[in-house]
Amino acid sequence: MQPIAENIWLQHFPLSVLGTQHGRNVTIIRLSSGKVVVHSMAPFTADDVEGIRALGPTEWLVEAMLLHDTYAREGRAVFPGVSFLGPPGFEPVVGFPVSPLSPAPDEWAGELLVFPLEGAPKLEEQVMLHVPSRTLIVADLVFNFDPHEKGWDRFFHRYLAGFKRYPGMSRIFRLFVKDKDRFLQSLRPIIAADFDRLVVGHGTLIETGAKQKLVEALRDAGFAVD
Repeated sequence: MQPIAENIWLQHFPLSVLGTQHGRNVTIIRLSSGKVVVHSMAPFTADDVEGIRALGPTEWLVEAMLLHDTYAREGRAVFPGVSFLGPPGFEPVVGFPVSPLSPAPDEWAGELLVFPLEGAPKLEEQVMLHVPSRTLIVADLVFNFDPHEKGWDRFFHRYLAGFKRYPGMSRIFRLFVKDKDRFLQSLRPIIAADFDRLVVGHGTLIETGAKQKLVEALRDAGFAVD
């Protein structure tokens, strides 16, 4: 578990998609109350769970988009009784009770903000901002793989997934955007927010300069917000 700022940690897990190495990032946030939020589920081991619980009482589990159900059941199983939050429509996907991620719980006020992305109803991604550390947390909005990747990873990501550069938006995500105007409108408050660090669901953490890099990635994908 990697501390990336005060009260926020990142943990990386392996995840293969069609033979490519995507990885899965889990973000753990401790609020000023001491309560812990776990963003994105993974194949947690007993040691992983113990490490997370050592940070404080785990109060919320989060999945932030409809396609992020891969490890949802496993995460719920190793954190029994913890409130599970997700986007609209996530409960039928996973088959267990899910509370809305937006609006955010009152206890998150001033520390964790949630920005729903609109115009892509098959995704319903919800972007989160950890205000104290100026860290934006996304699921699949953009990816940030190794620019020097080779072999099948490079071919798949560049030519099939359509990444022009990293960070970048996948061709699949772009195809899911059905209402460009609504999507752009929902992006603007995110870009206006105060952040400098970006945690992606898949790939490498962007430590600084993340806002400009995100703006460039969105422009590459045809969504100019500046």
